[in-house]
Amino acid sequence: MRFMAAYDLMETARNTNAWLGATARTMGSYPLTALAPHPGFKMLAAWGEVMERSFNRMVVKPDWNIAALPGDDQTDHSVVVKKELERPFGDLIRFKVQGRAPMARRILLVAPMSGHYATLLRSTVVSLLPDADVWVTDWHNARDIPVSAGKFDIEDYTLYLVDFMKALGPDINVIAVCQPAPLTLAATALLAEQDPEAQPRTLTLIGGPVDPDAAATDVTDFGRRVTMGQLEQSMVQRVGFQYAGVGRMVYPGLLQLSSFISMNAETHGKAFTNQMIAIANGEASDHDKHNKFYDEYLAVMDMPAEFYLSTVERIFKDLEIAQNRFVVDGHQVDIGKITQVAVKTVEGGKDDISAPGQCVAALDMLTGLPDSKKANYIEPEAGHYGIFAGGSWRKNIRPLVLDFIDANSGGAAPVKRGRKLKAVK
Repeated sequence: MRFMAAYDLMETARNTNAWLGATARTMGSYPLTALAPHPGFKMLAAWGEVMERSFNRMVVKPDWNIAALPGDDQTDHSVVVKKELERPFGDLIRFKVQGRAPMARRILLVAPMSGHYATLLRSTVVSLLPDADVWVTDWHNARDIPVSAGKFDIEDYTLYLVDFMKALGPDINVIAVCQPAPLTLAATALLAEQDPEAQPRTLTLIGGPVDPDAAATDVTDFGRRVTMGQLEQSMVQRVGFQYAGVGRMVYPGLLQLSSFISMNAETHGKAFTNQMIAIANGEASDHDKHNKFYDEYLAVMDMPAEFYLSTVERIFKDLEIAQNRFVVDGHQVDIGKITQVAVKTVEGGKDDISAPGQCVAALDMLTGLPDSKKANYIEPEAGHYGIFAGGSWRKNIRPLVLDFIDANSGGAAPVKRGRKLKAVK
């Protein structure tokens, strides 16, 4: 049970830091401190506010908070999140725009299971909703899943994607962001072989490690350098007694977050220092740029241990996808079986997580797909997050992806970008 003790120790440390922050904020904000207008009191309160908010966000799943979309009937159409397919480890959810007719474009966003919730794609969803009906894979926090639900590794993940694509039908356009790119490619190949009628219309892979050896990064170097035994001993813990998944082996979100922050410790340290100064000067707000980013960035989820370990071993170390040797439920998947689905890859020129070359490698593996159905694009100045969120995505990448979807619509009438919403009477 030593791993469970380690898990609870981390949660205790998080809870204690949140309490210390709340205490400092309260002490620095006592009315009596106004009698001695020393800047130290304001800085103490500011430090406490940042600490309390930051450590409390680490165990909260963010809301989608999708704003209503304006329509040409002079009304705003609210967006409702609906579960269309429920599974123990993740749901297929739809962003239903109330009062809007079905759109010609139908898009499934495959969110990564890499430490953050699917809400990391909130801005991506917002940018696509005016032009398409949108679904997202909403993965669950492993700490909340009872041990009785069983395991969840990369084969199970792939089969989930197969089920989701079957449920949505062959006119769906799939966009896989980051980590799920190789598994989404495998799921599409599995459908092409076993259920061709259920294949998606198009597949867009954004910044994913289809072939990690194509370009080295700190992530691939780490995967090569560390043994599976070392990973299991240092990264895997048992969920503590506080959660429904008590006893489940996981790669804890708090441990993942420490790795995320350590990669850019100086940048994060400067950001938090600047926020404390802004709060002390009365220049910060509840939804300012800092809080909007870190409320999402600090909200982390536990990953099933078998999923994390099988990802490192089979995707990064053994290169099963890259070498077309991936096996799902006893069946070897052949990427070359994809012959009808148009495939586009998108990479960021400054991506330090999945470097240029790792994702575009998928196109060479599609030996059964004609070149006319293949496309690739590199956004020169974009980093990893910039290729699916932010200015590079909105201005350059998103229009190209929508054009690619329209060009391979199979004769369906494309919807003009920027089309205003029409209410259904």
